[in-house]
Amino acid sequence: MLKNSLKSLSRGWSNLTGSLLGDRFANIPPDLADGADELLRRQLKKWIEARGGEVSARKHAMQIGELYLHLSAAGRLRFLRMLALEFGCDREAMREQCQNYLAAEDAECGPIEEQLRDLLISPRLKLLRQFNTLPQGIKFLVDLRKDLLAFCRDDAQLVPLDREIRRLLATWFDVGLLEMHQIDWQSPAALLEKLVAYEAVHEIHSWQDLRHRLHMDRRCYGFFHPSMPDEPLIFVEVALTNGISGSIQTLLDDATPDVVPEEADTAIFYSISNAQQGLQGISFGNFLIKRVVETLKAELPNIKLFATLSPVPDFRRWLKTLQPDATYELLGEEGRAELTKLARTLDCEADILRLLERPDWHRDQQLTSVVRPLLERLLFHYFHAARGDGQPVDPVERFHLGNGARIERVNWLADVSEKGFAQAYGFMVNYLYPIKDIEKNHERYATKRKIVISSAVRSLK
Repeated sequence: MLKNSLKSLSRGWSNLTGSLLGDRFANIPPDLADGADELLRRQLKKWIEARGGEVSARKHAMQIGELYLHLSAAGRLRFLRMLALEFGCDREAMREQCQNYLAAEDAECGPIEEQLRDLLISPRLKLLRQFNTLPQGIKFLVDLRKDLLAFCRDDAQLVPLDREIRRLLATWFDVGLLEMHQIDWQSPAALLEKLVAYEAVHEIHSWQDLRHRLHMDRRCYGFFHPSMPDEPLIFVEVALTNGISGSIQTLLDDATPDVVPEEADTAIFYSISNAQQGLQGISFGNFLIKRVVETLKAELPNIKLFATLSPVPDFRRWLKTLQPDATYELLGEEGRAELTKLARTLDCEADILRLLERPDWHRDQQLTSVVRPLLERLLFHYFHAARGDGQPVDPVERFHLGNGARIERVNWLADVSEKGFAQAYGFMVNYLYPIKDIEKNHERYATKRKIVISSAVRSLK
């Protein structure tokens, strides 16, 4: 899908600009090898230094975009490195103006401040800004940043360029500019295909599966940008239920009886997916959830509870990083005694991780009767494990606590898929959005890193 859209974009731009450089890229190999980088350097300088009006600027942007789409992965890396290393701010001129500023009287500072602002707009940023006015130009820049993010993992010199593009995109994708639309079975087929492709939490296996997720007791909402009307930026899937759901398999099973929307008392947010990797680090999810809550409250006043059924993506990984002594300590005296007793019965080592490697361990009632409370205790400690910046290690937890939710309930064997066991031994979590406490919870988390939990979760300690 992406390759076809890029080809269409390239054809569209070339029709508007005519031949690019001589005979359509003839002198520029896709990998920019064999001295082609010098040709690119001269062309970039030509585009950046060009004088002319809006039409000329648009043409230059289309040309550079068409060239970029022509390049291979190796060529794109060379292209981006050249932008990052050779077309940044003029630091010497900035140093000079800073010295002038320090020596100036207050009355003379205004013009120097203006010059400093101009100098902070790098040549590459002036060029990239031109994509704002192009057909599909913003989408092109979003996809370019997707490439850039992948390259940044192995090349720290590209990070300043990424930050510059992220700030630019954050301006263009301000939440005040976005539109929320409901996606249903009557939406265009192309949009439904993208829903399937972009779903990042619970894979959509078929058109029948998708249709079930858009059925009468389900809702799907997405944020869209006016310049990308056919591309969801982020979307959330909601199930209308009676009571808080504790199993994703039951929730997604099309054999589960439908709930009449007007009779539902709970809205379960069970999947939220960022559709554009190039917008990583630009937050929309918190605004989308709040907009959906307001929409559902107005449409279905019987709904009183708003909660999630969320994965715990890093619990298993976190547990495996703990030293055995640390894990043993977290289990507590009573837990250690139960684990030792079970190990003697099964004639194995008193190691909870080893027990969880046994085939079909979750079907062994004798084992799970001991292991379940131990895992729940460890999960409680996982929720309170922090990164260096004081925020929880779990990304889903950070997201929902930052939005004002509280950790309401942990659900045993809530996701019995291979992915569910690989992430969290089948556990899932309900985060509750208590309408009257959302802002208070958000403030407590933002200012004090307060992890708000229910009494049921607190009892797991």
